[in-house]
Formats: sequence, structure tokens, C-alpha cells
Amino acid sequence: VRLVESGGGWVQPGGSLTLSCQASGFDLSNYVTQWFRQAPGREREMVTYALDSGRTSFYNNAVKGRFTASRDDSANTMYLQMTRLQPGDTATYYCYTSYMGTYGRGIQVTVSS
Repeated sequence: VRLVESGGGWVQPGGSLTLSCQASGFDLSNYVTQWFRQAPGREREMVTYALDSGRTSFYNNAVKGRFTASRDDSANTMYLQMTRLQPGDTATYYCYTSYMGTYGRGIQVTVSS
């Protein structure tokens, strides 16, 4: 059972990034999926929450209207499309599934000029 994030990096304010989270060892489509993030010195916070149907039912107010969570069942992969990024979005981002309470290892997103 594994979740592996990719797609992070550095971007200037106003830019965009898309994070991917590839699942292996189980079928992602049967479980709740979430994105979390943790900035230095701060607690981990939930960014998105999606039901096993794939419908995202929650977006953190700080990202609403800028981030979009999705899932490709054929690829067993979940995504976080991030637009109009701000320095306050700088954090380590983690994907999560309710299958065995599994987190990915995390991936760094840095927004700065």
C-alpha cells in the first residue's frame, strides 16, 4: 500500500502547479481521499476532502476557488490543481486515503518571488 506524490516545486506568486498522488496496492476509488498541507511551524491542515464517489465535498476557505481536487480512477491517481498560488500556500503537501489511514510522504510547494 503506497501513495506517492509528485509535481511539487517552486513557483512565483500567481503561478500554478498540479500535484499528483499515485496509489498502488489498493483501489483508490473505494475510499475517501484528502489533501493536507503543513507549513513550517504550523500544524497540518486539511485542504480538501473527497468522498469515495470522487466528489469533493470540502475545500479549505484559504484555497476555495483556486484549488481543484480530482481523481482519475483509470490511473488510480488523485490530483490537486493549484492556481493563483500565494506565498501563504508554501507548505509540504500530503495526500491521504482512508484505506488503512495511509499518507503519502509529502511534497514541497514553495511560492515566492
